[in-house]
Amino acid sequence: MRGLYPALADGDAYLDGAAGTQVPVAVIEAIAAAYRAGIGNLGGAFAASGRSDAIVAAARAAVADLVGAAPEGVVFGPSATALAYRISEALSRAWTAGDDIVVSRLDHDSNVRPWIQAAGRAGVTVKWAEVDLVTGELPAAQYAELVGPRTRLVAVTAASNAIGTRPDVAAISSRAHAMGALCYVDGVHATPHLPVDVAALGADFYTTSAYKWSGPHVAAAVAAPELLETVWPDKLAPSSNAVPWRFERGTLPFADLAGLTAAVDHLAGLAAPPAPTTIPGPGLAATPVPAAASRRMRVLASMAAVEAHEAELFARLLGGLAELDRVTLYGKAARRAPTAFFSVAGLTPRAVAGHLAARGVNVWDGDNYAYELCTALGLEPDGGVRAGLVHYNDASDVDRLLTGLAELGR
Repeated sequence: MRGLYPALADGDAYLDGAAGTQVPVAVIEAIAAAYRAGIGNLGGAFAASGRSDAIVAAARAAVADLVGAAPEGVVFGPSATALAYRISEALSRAWTAGDDIVVSRLDHDSNVRPWIQAAGRAGVTVKWAEVDLVTGELPAAQYAELVGPRTRLVAVTAASNAIGTRPDVAAISSRAHAMGALCYVDGVHATPHLPVDVAALGADFYTTSAYKWSGPHVAAAVAAPELLETVWPDKLAPSSNAVPWRFERGTLPFADLAGLTAAVDHLAGLAAPPAPTTIPGPGLAATPVPAAASRRMRVLASMAAVEAHEAELFARLLGGLAELDRVTLYGKAARRAPTAFFSVAGLTPRAVAGHLAARGVNVWDGDNYAYELCTALGLEPDGGVRAGLVHYNDASDVDRLLTGLAELGR
Protein backbone atom coordinates (compact mmCIF):
# COMPACT_ATOMS: atom_id res chain seq x y z
CA MET A 1 0.00 0.00 0.00
CA ARG A 2 2.86 2.43 0.77
CA GLY A 3 4.10 1.85 -2.77
CA LEU A 4 0.97 3.56 -4.08
CA TYR A 5 2.21 6.85 -2.60
CA PRO A 6 5.03 8.27 -4.77
CA ALA A 7 6.07 10.87 -2.19
CA LEU A 8 7.00 8.15 0.31
CA ALA A 9 9.80 7.05 -1.99
CA ASP A 10 11.99 9.88 -0.67
CA GLY A 11 12.62 7.79 2.44
CA ASP A 12 11.34 10.29 4.99
CA ALA A 13 9.10 9.24 7.85
CA TYR A 14 5.99 11.30 7.18
CA LEU A 15 4.55 11.87 10.64
CA ASP A 16 3.02 15.19 9.61
CA GLY A 17 -0.25 13.66 8.42
CA ALA A 18 -2.31 15.64 10.91
CA ALA A 19 -1.46 18.73 8.86
CA GLY A 20 -2.03 17.02 5.51
CA THR A 21 -1.41 13.67 3.87
CA GLN A 22 0.44 12.57 0.78
CA VAL A 23 -1.65 11.36 -2.15
CA PRO A 24 -1.71 8.03 -3.97
CA VAL A 25 -1.15 7.52 -7.67
CA ALA A 26 -4.89 7.12 -8.28
CA VAL A 27 -5.57 10.66 -7.05
CA ILE A 28 -2.74 12.16 -9.08
CA GLU A 29 -3.95 10.35 -12.19
CA ALA A 30 -7.59 11.36 -11.66
CA ILE A 31 -6.67 15.04 -11.45
CA ALA A 32 -4.44 14.80 -14.53
CA ALA A 33 -7.10 12.86 -16.43
CA ALA A 34 -9.69 15.55 -15.78
CA TYR A 35 -7.41 18.17 -17.27
CA ARG A 36 -6.39 15.92 -20.17
CA ALA A 37 -10.00 15.19 -21.10
CA GLY A 38 -10.99 18.84 -21.11
CA ILE A 39 -13.34 20.42 -18.60
CA GLY A 40 -15.54 23.49 -18.76
CA ASN A 41 -17.73 25.41 -16.40
CA LEU A 42 -21.03 23.93 -15.33
CA GLY A 43 -24.31 23.89 -17.19
CA GLY A 44 -23.04 24.35 -20.74
CA ALA A 45 -24.32 22.72 -23.92
CA PHE A 46 -20.96 21.14 -24.79
CA ALA A 47 -19.24 17.93 -23.73
CA ALA A 48 -16.48 19.45 -21.60
CA SER A 49 -19.10 21.18 -19.46
CA GLY A 50 -20.97 17.90 -19.10
CA ARG A 51 -17.79 16.26 -17.85
CA SER A 52 -17.55 18.88 -15.11
CA ASP A 53 -21.20 18.32 -14.18
CA ALA A 54 -20.46 14.61 -13.82
CA ILE A 55 -17.31 15.24 -11.76
CA VAL A 56 -19.22 17.38 -9.25
CA ALA A 57 -22.04 14.86 -8.93
CA ALA A 58 -19.56 12.03 -8.40
CA ALA A 59 -17.68 14.02 -5.76
CA ARG A 60 -20.86 14.75 -3.80
CA ALA A 61 -21.71 11.03 -3.85
CA ALA A 62 -18.18 10.15 -2.73
CA VAL A 63 -18.26 12.45 0.31
CA ALA A 64 -21.72 11.15 1.16
CA ASP A 65 -20.39 7.59 1.14
CA LEU A 66 -17.40 8.58 3.25
CA VAL A 67 -19.37 10.11 6.12
CA GLY A 68 -22.88 8.70 5.75
CA ALA A 69 -24.67 11.72 4.30
CA ALA A 70 -26.97 12.61 1.42
CA PRO A 71 -25.19 13.78 -1.75
CA GLU A 72 -27.66 16.65 -2.00
CA GLY A 73 -26.41 17.94 1.35
CA VAL A 74 -22.70 18.11 0.43
CA VAL A 75 -21.31 21.64 0.10
CA PHE A 76 -17.81 22.17 -1.29
CA GLY A 77 -15.39 24.92 -0.34
CA PRO A 78 -11.67 25.70 -0.37
CA SER A 79 -11.17 24.77 3.30
CA ALA A 80 -13.04 23.86 6.46
CA THR A 81 -12.18 27.31 7.77
CA ALA A 82 -13.77 29.04 4.78
CA LEU A 83 -16.88 26.87 5.12
CA ALA A 84 -17.19 27.63 8.85
CA TYR A 85 -17.08 31.36 8.10
CA ARG A 86 -19.60 30.98 5.29
CA ILE A 87 -22.06 28.99 7.37
CA SER A 88 -21.59 31.03 10.57
CA GLU A 89 -22.34 34.22 8.67
CA ALA A 90 -25.57 32.71 7.36
CA LEU A 91 -26.77 31.05 10.56
CA SER A 92 -26.03 34.05 12.77
CA ARG A 93 -28.55 36.20 10.93
CA ALA A 94 -31.24 34.44 12.95
CA TRP A 95 -29.53 35.07 16.31
CA THR A 96 -30.70 37.87 18.59
CA ALA A 97 -29.55 39.48 21.83
CA GLY A 98 -30.15 37.10 24.72
CA ASP A 99 -29.24 34.05 22.66
CA ASP A 100 -26.00 32.16 23.27
CA ILE A 101 -23.64 29.74 21.57
CA VAL A 102 -21.23 27.16 23.01
CA VAL A 103 -17.67 26.61 21.78
CA SER A 104 -14.88 24.52 23.29
CA ARG A 105 -11.27 25.02 24.33
CA LEU A 106 -10.43 21.72 22.61
CA ASP A 107 -11.19 22.84 19.08
CA HIS A 108 -9.09 24.01 16.18
CA ASP A 109 -9.58 27.76 15.94
CA SER A 110 -11.53 27.34 12.70
CA ASN A 111 -14.40 25.95 14.79
CA VAL A 112 -14.05 28.69 17.42
CA ARG A 113 -13.20 32.10 15.94
CA PRO A 114 -15.85 32.20 13.18
CA TRP A 115 -18.55 31.55 15.78
CA ILE A 116 -17.17 34.04 18.30
CA GLN A 117 -16.94 36.72 15.63
CA ALA A 118 -20.45 36.01 14.38
CA ALA A 119 -21.74 36.11 17.97
CA GLY A 120 -20.06 39.46 18.51
CA ARG A 121 -21.82 40.95 15.49
CA ALA A 122 -25.17 39.56 16.63
CA GLY A 123 -24.78 40.56 20.28
CA VAL A 124 -24.93 36.92 21.38
CA THR A 125 -23.25 35.44 24.48
CA VAL A 126 -20.39 32.96 24.03
CA LYS A 127 -20.10 30.10 26.52
CA TRP A 128 -17.02 27.89 26.86
CA ALA A 129 -16.77 24.13 27.33
CA GLU A 130 -13.54 23.51 29.20
CA VAL A 131 -10.92 20.79 28.78
CA ASP A 132 -9.60 18.74 31.68
CA LEU A 133 -5.97 19.74 31.28
CA VAL A 134 -4.66 16.63 33.04
CA THR A 135 -6.55 14.04 31.00
CA GLY A 136 -7.25 16.04 27.87
CA GLU A 137 -10.91 15.04 28.05
CA LEU A 138 -13.78 17.36 27.11
CA PRO A 139 -16.37 16.19 29.67
CA ALA A 140 -19.81 15.92 28.06
CA ALA A 141 -21.54 16.40 31.43
CA GLN A 142 -20.69 20.11 31.46
CA TYR A 143 -22.99 20.69 28.49
CA ALA A 144 -26.01 20.09 30.73
CA GLU A 145 -25.22 23.45 32.35
CA LEU A 146 -23.90 25.20 29.26
CA VAL A 147 -26.72 24.47 26.81
CA GLY A 148 -30.07 26.03 27.57
CA PRO A 149 -33.29 27.15 25.86
CA ARG A 150 -31.60 30.22 24.31
CA THR A 151 -28.62 28.29 22.93
CA ARG A 152 -28.61 28.48 19.15
CA LEU A 153 -25.50 26.49 18.27
CA VAL A 154 -22.96 24.14 19.83
CA ALA A 155 -19.63 23.86 17.99
CA VAL A 156 -17.44 20.90 18.89
CA THR A 157 -14.69 18.81 17.35
CA ALA A 158 -14.98 15.10 16.66
CA ALA A 159 -11.24 14.77 17.38
CA SER A 160 -8.66 17.25 18.59
CA ASN A 161 -6.06 18.00 15.94
CA ALA A 162 -3.50 18.59 18.71
CA ILE A 163 -3.93 15.98 21.43
CA GLY A 164 -6.26 13.61 19.60
CA THR A 165 -9.12 13.61 22.15
CA ARG A 166 -12.36 12.26 20.72
CA PRO A 167 -15.21 13.76 22.77
CA ASP A 168 -18.60 12.12 23.20
CA VAL A 169 -20.12 14.08 20.34
CA ALA A 170 -23.34 12.06 20.37
CA ALA A 171 -24.01 13.01 24.00
CA ILE A 172 -23.16 16.65 23.33
CA SER A 173 -25.36 16.86 20.24
CA SER A 174 -28.20 15.13 22.12
CA ARG A 175 -28.15 17.89 24.72
CA ALA A 176 -28.03 20.53 22.00
CA HIS A 177 -31.01 19.05 20.19
CA ALA A 178 -33.00 18.71 23.42
CA MET A 179 -32.67 22.48 23.83
CA GLY A 180 -33.44 23.23 20.18
CA ALA A 181 -29.85 24.09 19.23
CA LEU A 182 -27.85 23.02 16.19
CA CYS A 183 -24.58 21.07 16.51
CA TYR A 184 -21.72 21.98 14.18
CA VAL A 185 -19.07 19.25 14.25
CA ASP A 186 -15.52 19.73 13.02
CA GLY A 187 -14.68 16.35 11.55
CA VAL A 188 -11.42 17.35 9.86
CA HIS A 189 -9.17 15.41 12.23
CA ALA A 190 -11.58 12.52 12.86
CA THR A 191 -12.44 11.52 9.30
CA PRO A 192 -9.00 10.13 8.34
CA HIS A 193 -8.87 7.82 11.34
CA LEU A 194 -12.19 6.03 11.86
CA PRO A 195 -15.53 5.13 10.33
CA VAL A 196 -17.80 8.20 10.36
CA ASP A 197 -21.60 8.28 10.57
CA VAL A 198 -22.91 11.84 10.82
CA ALA A 199 -26.35 10.64 11.90
CA ALA A 200 -24.92 8.61 14.80
CA LEU A 201 -22.90 11.64 15.87
CA GLY A 202 -25.98 13.84 15.75
CA ALA A 203 -24.10 16.37 13.64
CA ASP A 204 -26.34 18.93 11.97
CA PHE A 205 -23.27 20.16 10.10
CA TYR A 206 -20.08 18.13 9.65
CA THR A 207 -16.92 19.36 7.97
CA THR A 208 -14.07 17.38 6.45
CA SER A 209 -11.00 18.24 4.39
CA ALA A 210 -9.91 15.87 1.63
CA TYR A 211 -6.21 16.66 2.00
CA LYS A 212 -6.32 15.03 5.44
CA TRP A 213 -7.36 11.69 3.88
CA SER A 214 -5.15 11.35 0.79
CA GLY A 215 -7.05 13.80 -1.38
CA PRO A 216 -6.46 17.26 -2.81
CA HIS A 217 -6.90 20.61 -1.05
CA VAL A 218 -10.68 20.89 -1.06
CA ALA A 219 -13.17 20.66 1.81
CA ALA A 220 -16.80 19.75 2.33
CA ALA A 221 -19.53 20.58 4.82
CA VAL A 222 -22.42 18.13 4.97
CA ALA A 223 -25.90 18.66 6.34
CA ALA A 224 -29.39 17.38 5.71
CA PRO A 225 -30.67 19.01 2.52
CA GLU A 226 -33.84 20.07 4.31
CA LEU A 227 -31.75 21.94 6.89
CA LEU A 228 -29.77 23.70 4.17
CA GLU A 229 -33.08 24.78 2.62
CA THR A 230 -33.70 26.94 5.71
CA VAL A 231 -30.35 28.76 5.50
CA TRP A 232 -29.59 31.59 3.08
CA PRO A 233 -25.95 32.65 2.66
CA ASP A 234 -24.83 35.73 0.78
CA LYS A 235 -24.54 34.91 -2.91
CA LEU A 236 -24.38 36.48 -6.33
CA ALA A 237 -27.71 37.33 -7.94
CA PRO A 238 -27.32 35.08 -11.01
CA SER A 239 -25.97 32.09 -9.08
CA SER A 240 -28.28 29.21 -8.28
CA ASN A 241 -30.71 29.48 -5.39
CA ALA A 242 -30.83 25.68 -5.13
CA VAL A 243 -29.27 23.60 -2.37
CA PRO A 244 -26.37 22.88 -2.12
CA TRP A 245 -25.27 25.18 -4.97
CA ARG A 246 -26.17 28.44 -3.24
CA PHE A 247 -23.50 27.82 -0.59
CA GLU A 248 -20.70 27.38 -3.15
CA ARG A 249 -19.17 30.73 -4.05
CA GLY A 250 -17.55 30.94 -7.45
CA THR A 251 -16.37 28.19 -9.75
CA LEU A 252 -15.59 24.85 -8.16
CA PRO A 253 -12.16 23.19 -8.61
CA PHE A 254 -13.35 20.46 -10.96
CA ALA A 255 -10.08 18.57 -11.38
CA ASP A 256 -9.52 18.54 -7.62
CA LEU A 257 -13.03 17.17 -7.15
CA ALA A 258 -12.13 14.34 -9.52
CA GLY A 259 -9.16 13.69 -7.23
CA LEU A 260 -11.44 13.75 -4.19
CA THR A 261 -13.58 10.97 -5.65
CA ALA A 262 -10.46 8.96 -6.40
CA ALA A 263 -9.31 9.44 -2.80
CA VAL A 264 -12.58 8.05 -1.42
CA ASP A 265 -12.33 5.11 -3.81
CA HIS A 266 -8.77 4.56 -2.61
CA LEU A 267 -9.88 4.52 1.03
CA ALA A 268 -12.74 2.18 0.16
CA GLY A 269 -10.23 -0.30 -1.22
CA LEU A 270 -7.90 -0.47 1.77
CA ALA A 271 -9.68 -3.47 3.27
CA ALA A 272 -10.15 -5.21 -0.07
CA PRO A 273 -7.70 -7.75 -1.50
CA PRO A 274 -4.83 -5.88 -3.23
CA ALA A 275 -4.85 -5.67 -6.99
CA PRO A 276 -2.09 -7.62 -8.76
CA THR A 277 -0.29 -4.36 -9.59
CA THR A 278 -0.18 -3.15 -5.99
CA ILE A 279 3.34 -2.87 -4.58
CA PRO A 280 3.27 -4.76 -1.30
CA GLY A 281 4.13 -3.03 1.94
CA PRO A 282 3.04 -3.08 5.56
CA GLY A 283 -0.64 -3.87 5.24
CA LEU A 284 -3.83 -3.25 7.12
CA ALA A 285 -5.21 -6.26 8.95
CA ALA A 286 -8.83 -6.62 7.96
CA THR A 287 -11.41 -9.06 6.69
CA PRO A 288 -11.59 -8.64 2.92
CA VAL A 289 -14.78 -7.01 1.67
CA PRO A 290 -16.27 -8.20 -1.62
CA ALA A 291 -15.73 -5.72 -4.43
CA ALA A 292 -19.47 -5.91 -5.15
CA ALA A 293 -20.31 -4.40 -1.77
CA SER A 294 -21.50 -0.80 -1.83
CA ARG A 295 -18.82 1.83 -1.58
CA ARG A 296 -20.30 2.97 1.74
CA MET A 297 -19.91 -0.53 3.18
CA ARG A 298 -16.37 -0.79 1.82
CA VAL A 299 -15.49 2.59 3.31
CA LEU A 300 -16.77 1.51 6.73
CA ALA A 301 -14.77 -1.72 6.59
CA SER A 302 -11.63 0.04 5.40
CA MET A 303 -11.81 2.77 8.01
CA ALA A 304 -12.33 0.20 10.74
CA ALA A 305 -9.14 -1.46 9.51
CA VAL A 306 -7.39 1.92 9.45
CA GLU A 307 -8.47 2.57 13.03
CA ALA A 308 -7.08 -0.78 14.19
CA HIS A 309 -3.82 -0.36 12.27
CA GLU A 310 -3.24 3.12 13.63
CA ALA A 311 -4.14 2.10 17.18
CA GLU A 312 -1.40 -0.54 17.14
CA LEU A 313 1.17 1.98 15.91
CA PHE A 314 -0.02 4.61 18.37
CA ALA A 315 0.41 2.22 21.29
CA ARG A 316 3.99 1.69 20.13
CA LEU A 317 4.53 5.44 19.91
CA LEU A 318 3.02 6.18 23.34
CA GLY A 319 5.03 3.40 24.94
CA GLY A 320 8.23 4.75 23.49
CA LEU A 321 7.51 8.35 24.50
CA ALA A 322 6.79 7.24 28.06
CA GLU A 323 10.35 5.89 28.32
CA LEU A 324 11.94 9.24 27.44
CA ASP A 325 12.61 11.27 30.57
CA ARG A 326 12.72 14.68 28.92
CA VAL A 327 9.43 14.27 27.05
CA THR A 328 6.14 15.63 28.40
CA LEU A 329 3.09 14.28 26.59
CA TYR A 330 -0.12 16.30 26.67
CA GLY A 331 -3.46 14.53 26.89
CA LYS A 332 -4.36 10.97 27.80
CA ALA A 333 -8.01 10.75 26.86
CA ALA A 334 -9.66 7.34 26.79
CA ARG A 335 -10.55 7.74 23.11
CA ARG A 336 -7.98 9.42 20.90
CA ALA A 337 -7.03 9.86 17.31
CA PRO A 338 -3.41 8.66 16.82
CA THR A 339 -1.86 12.07 17.41
CA ALA A 340 0.86 12.79 19.99
CA PHE A 341 1.51 16.33 21.22
CA PHE A 342 4.55 16.77 23.42
CA SER A 343 7.46 18.94 24.49
CA VAL A 344 11.10 18.17 25.24
CA ALA A 345 12.64 19.78 28.33
CA GLY A 346 15.18 22.46 27.53
CA LEU A 347 14.39 22.68 23.82
CA THR A 348 11.93 24.70 21.80
CA PRO A 349 9.45 22.76 19.67
CA ARG A 350 11.11 24.16 16.53
CA ALA A 351 14.52 22.94 17.68
CA VAL A 352 13.09 19.45 18.23
CA ALA A 353 11.37 19.47 14.84
CA GLY A 354 14.57 20.64 13.17
CA HIS A 355 16.60 17.91 14.87
CA LEU A 356 14.14 15.29 13.63
CA ALA A 357 13.93 16.77 10.14
CA ALA A 358 17.70 16.42 9.80
CA ARG A 359 17.14 12.71 10.40
CA GLY A 360 14.36 12.37 7.84
CA VAL A 361 11.48 12.50 10.32
CA ASN A 362 8.74 15.01 9.52
CA VAL A 363 6.79 16.42 12.47
CA TRP A 364 5.06 19.73 13.15
CA ASP A 365 5.83 22.30 15.78
CA GLY A 366 3.67 25.17 17.06
CA ASP A 367 0.09 25.37 18.29
CA ASN A 368 -1.34 23.80 15.11
CA TYR A 369 -4.23 26.30 15.40
CA ALA A 370 -5.32 24.65 18.66
CA TYR A 371 -4.89 28.14 20.07
CA GLU A 372 -7.28 27.97 23.01
CA LEU A 373 -5.94 24.60 24.16
CA CYS A 374 -2.30 25.65 23.93
CA THR A 375 -3.11 28.85 25.79
CA ALA A 376 -4.81 26.88 28.57
CA LEU A 377 -1.82 24.52 28.75
CA GLY A 378 0.57 27.47 28.99
CA LEU A 379 2.28 26.55 25.73
CA GLU A 380 1.77 29.73 23.73
CA PRO A 381 3.48 31.13 21.74
CA ASP A 382 5.75 28.19 20.85
CA GLY A 383 3.21 25.38 21.19
CA GLY A 384 4.51 21.83 21.15
CA VAL A 385 5.71 19.06 18.84
CA ARG A 386 3.07 17.03 17.02
CA ALA A 387 3.53 13.58 15.51
CA GLY A 388 0.45 12.29 13.74
CA LEU A 389 -0.03 8.79 12.38
CA VAL A 390 -2.07 7.96 9.29
CA HIS A 391 -2.79 4.71 7.51
CA TYR A 392 0.38 4.66 5.39
CA ASN A 393 2.69 4.93 8.40
CA ASP A 394 4.39 1.84 9.77
CA ALA A 395 6.45 0.75 12.77
CA SER A 396 9.70 1.93 11.17
CA ASP A 397 8.35 5.50 11.08
CA VAL A 398 7.54 5.34 14.79
CA ASP A 399 10.91 3.84 15.66
CA ARG A 400 12.80 6.52 13.71
CA LEU A 401 10.97 9.21 15.66
CA LEU A 402 11.72 7.57 18.98
CA THR A 403 15.36 7.08 18.06
CA GLY A 404 15.68 10.71 17.07
CA LEU A 405 14.14 11.87 20.34
CA ALA A 406 16.37 9.53 22.36
CA GLU A 407 19.41 11.15 20.76
CA LEU A 408 18.40 14.46 22.35
CA GLY A 409 19.11 13.00 25.77
CA ARG A 410 22.70 12.05 24.97
